[in-house]
Amino acid sequence: MKHKDQKEVTREIKELSLLFELSQTLDSNVDLRDVVGHVLGAVAKHMGMLRGTITLLNRKTGELFIESAYGLSLSQKEKGRYKLGEGITGQVVQTGQPAVVPHISKEPLFLNRTGARKKLKKEDISFICVPIKIGKESIGALSADRLFAKEISFEEDVRLLSIIASMIAQAVKLRHEAQEERDRLIEENVRLQHELQERFQPTNIIGNARLMHAVYDLIEQVSKSNATVLILGESGTGKELVASAIHFNSLRAKKPFIKVNCAALPESVLESELFGHEKGAFTGALQERKGRFELAHGGTLFLDEIGDLAPAIQIKLLRVLQEREFERVGGTKTITIDVRLITATNRTLEDLMRKGEFREDLYYRLNVFPIHLPPLRERKTDILLLANHFVEKYSKANHKNISRISTPAIDMLMCYHWPGNVRELENCIERSVLISNDDVIHGHHLPPTLQTAEASGTTHSGTLEESLYTLERELLLDALKSARGNKAKAARALGLTERLMGIRVTKYNINPKRFKKS
Repeated sequence: MKHKDQKEVTREIKELSLLFELSQTLDSNVDLRDVVGHVLGAVAKHMGMLRGTITLLNRKTGELFIESAYGLSLSQKEKGRYKLGEGITGQVVQTGQPAVVPHISKEPLFLNRTGARKKLKKEDISFICVPIKIGKESIGALSADRLFAKEISFEEDVRLLSIIASMIAQAVKLRHEAQEERDRLIEENVRLQHELQERFQPTNIIGNARLMHAVYDLIEQVSKSNATVLILGESGTGKELVASAIHFNSLRAKKPFIKVNCAALPESVLESELFGHEKGAFTGALQERKGRFELAHGGTLFLDEIGDLAPAIQIKLLRVLQEREFERVGGTKTITIDVRLITATNRTLEDLMRKGEFREDLYYRLNVFPIHLPPLRERKTDILLLANHFVEKYSKANHKNISRISTPAIDMLMCYHWPGNVRELENCIERSVLISNDDVIHGHHLPPTLQTAEASGTTHSGTLEESLYTLERELLLDALKSARGNKAKAARALGLTERLMGIRVTKYNINPKRFKKS
């Protein structure tokens, strides 16, 4: 009798040790999916369990699916789907009552849907299944396979599994409550952000950076007026898009929007382009031709690269701004026009004035309402937003299905200084889309300028050990991103155990939470 009591005490100590370990595990991570595998592993070790599953109910479809499993392959896990009330597991969830099958070969309701019991004699396998309940509602089931033995107490197994199922249910409940609170805060945050962003934002310009919202405010302020606008910014920042946004949000939106690049044409041709010419005004002028000012009558004329205008044309442009009239090349008839002028330049006009290359009086006529466009390196938060837009644009244009940009490629995009600004980024993404062959843009698809150590911030000595270190880290990051931060899922994709995945995540100082959906 004394020996029996000692065995019972030992069993109870082991159970308490197991329950303490599980409580610490369940409290250790916000995402339950990251720890249920460890829970099943600990239960299997304690009970001598062959296989174990945590099956959850999808309330929308009414289908039961295996969330986590011990002793099942990925394909077997995928097969483990049941309707509510179907098989032993379906009945346990439906009734909320535990079930014990001492010999699965003698139970017609046991479906063996996963196909995992074929290699062992069915009559030697026992199946225990208990519901996972929140209050009176069953949300899933915890089940275990073990070899049948006469000395096994199924009552003790049911009792222990029921306690563990209750702990899992409590963890699920706490996480649901935390998620509901997070969702409420996110919803409130979205509502407040929506109120802030109800202010004007042009539909043709992409960017949420603080500096861009300052630009949007200026566009909104000037659009409804007839003021002359000077757009300043480096090449490739999107000056033409701003000019377009101003016109199409103005009272002249239904009138012409005419664009001229002053740097693209020689002086003799540019004068005729702007002001038109009479028949016979010069060799080759076989007929009268209207200039861009006349074509833009009632609308907007956009002069890009205004800093490249020749002195003679600067004088004629100044007269148009002052008098709203001009004569065609070779003509004497004065033409009056109603045109709103928007100009742009990537040059510093003040420096040109000091050198005598740009008229001071013209500068002050043009600089009525300046808008400065920030370079891409000063609006880093917009890089990924723009990159995804260009991926979608060029995927569609080239009949491809690029689904995402890999994490290492994103890091390279974010580290680069983008001297060519948005235009360079667009060209970079277009090239990457064309050469990608697996629906993902990887780091090696990006141009060589982004792959240099200086550009990507990854300077190293280039040893084999360091190269392997970098490669392994990139593979881990990619797998975690695909799995939305789920380490167990990422481990399966890489063919690793969850333990080894945890070791590597710690080794490379990776935070899986950064990949979770918000």
